[in-house]
Amino acid sequence: MSSKPKVLMIVTLDTKAVEAQFLRQTLESHGVEVVHLDPSIRKSVMPAAEITPEQVAGGAGKTIQEVRDLNHEGKCQEVMTQGAVKCALDLHARTPISGIVALGGSMGSSLGSVVMQAFPYGMPKVLVSTMASGFTLPFVRAKDIIMFNPVCDIAGLNSITRDVFRNAAIAAAAMAKEYSPIKTEPKPLIAMGTLGTIDRCTVRVRKALEEKGYEVMVFHTLGTGGMALDQIVSERNVVAVIDSSLVEHNDFLNNGLCSAGPDRSKAALKKGIPVLFAPGNADFMVAGPIEMAEKQFPGKRYHKHNLALTAVRTEAPELGNLARHLAGLIADAKGPVSFFVPLKGFSHHDSPEGHLHDASLCPVLYEALAANLPSWVTLSKFDCHINDEQFADALVDEVLRLTAPCTAAAT
Repeated sequence: MSSKPKVLMIVTLDTKAVEAQFLRQTLESHGVEVVHLDPSIRKSVMPAAEITPEQVAGGAGKTIQEVRDLNHEGKCQEVMTQGAVKCALDLHARTPISGIVALGGSMGSSLGSVVMQAFPYGMPKVLVSTMASGFTLPFVRAKDIIMFNPVCDIAGLNSITRDVFRNAAIAAAAMAKEYSPIKTEPKPLIAMGTLGTIDRCTVRVRKALEEKGYEVMVFHTLGTGGMALDQIVSERNVVAVIDSSLVEHNDFLNNGLCSAGPDRSKAALKKGIPVLFAPGNADFMVAGPIEMAEKQFPGKRYHKHNLALTAVRTEAPELGNLARHLAGLIADAKGPVSFFVPLKGFSHHDSPEGHLHDASLCPVLYEALAANLPSWVTLSKFDCHINDEQFADALVDEVLRLTAPCTAAAT
């Protein structure tokens, strides 16, 4: 058995045999063993890959002919994607792989990225894709996937694509040779959400908890950040979540740009780990350029953050909806939940130095939470701004209280 690290290569031989051969040769010349998964649908090519189209279809409970008989590219893709994930995970269970590299257009990128999504953070994931210079969210989502733009279409080799494919293969091989599965971190892990508008609070909380012996992972809550936070909660032994940036919830409710979907925050609540909420960034929704923001949210107060993004002030109706939405999520929680509300502002924008400050609206959210949260939730209000040291220190104290049983058990 080879002692070289194994890299799973996902390329269709029916349309990209030349590219697959070049990628394989480059990977092998840089010291890794290649296991080729071929999700071709049109035909099976010889010599066959290590994981054939027949095996991929079989992973989804179909024959390759049954897949072809669907006569619909989307339905065929769905079956082959399901089978590819099954085959890749089965391979990893038998002989662990140290990286994944895939190459394709929109269809190949979609299948390859779904396989990558099934593997843990830290494992190298390299995707050469014609979609790399466009809308990458559907392919990267919340995982650590590296995308290479081939510049030209993936249609044979030329002086540009050779360099791109070579660079991608060398990068994948180098990372695979250095990869080792993540060891369990002895420090208790806390996940926390933030944006730059509550950075003073976040930094103080993080540093204080790190001094107490915790590891704190901070996530940028612009949609995928919250998704990543929830995925880490599902995969890792997280002892508590500080959900201190709620813009993703606001944007889900109001069609803003930073929505993380209806399931945001559910992972921790359903898992039963302690969750501490704070209404960081609840004072605004995120829209596009100012002209678009004015059309989408007419009659509101706006702050032009930059050419691409506009913060739109939430008013009492949005804050009431936010409170009811969060109360609905929290009602199903299987663990302790606390909710801390600062009454003098929810972000830098919502401060005397900011552009969307309205001192009358913080109590509106607090009262809506008091009217809707389950009675067992610890709801506290503070006569300060979210970026004041007093509030950050209160969050730290509450986290220490909530996690005391977990950390005591760990020691």
